[in-house]
Amino acid sequence: MTLTETDRLLLNRLQDGVPASRRPFARLAAETGMSERIIADKVRDWLDSGLLTRFGPMFNADRMGGAFCLCAIAAPEERFDAVADIVNGFAEVAHNYRREHRLNMWFVLATETREAIDRTCRAIEAATGLEVLAFPKEAEYFVGFRVAA
Repeated sequence: MTLTETDRLLLNRLQDGVPASRRPFARLAAETGMSERIIADKVRDWLDSGLLTRFGPMFNADRMGGAFCLCAIAAPEERFDAVADIVNGFAEVAHNYRREHRLNMWFVLATETREAIDRTCRAIEAATGLEVLAFPKEAEYFVGFRVAA
């Protein structure tokens, strides 16, 4: 997929957030010269093509009474993809990453309660036959991760 300079501007601006409003793309339309409809269509096309993997709000689950937890599994290499499919099948899994380490699968759980973290870890263990190591958040840091388009 070839991106225009305007596409790149739009992708970079989308990473800064979109207001929760009746016309969330109005400001971006003014900045890019695109219509709000074209922006919405581009976002849909980028999601459909896989250029974007996700577009939506980020909620702080623990501030709403829920919980987050970083987890890791040592998945046998020959089963890695199958284990990833099982783990990713849980609605509570927010992100899943491969790492070059004995603990080669790292994922984030987001649940409605702290107790649900433990239940989900046990359910993933039962489904995969592998131990899930849970690393609850002790402190929060804002990193501000961005990827330049």
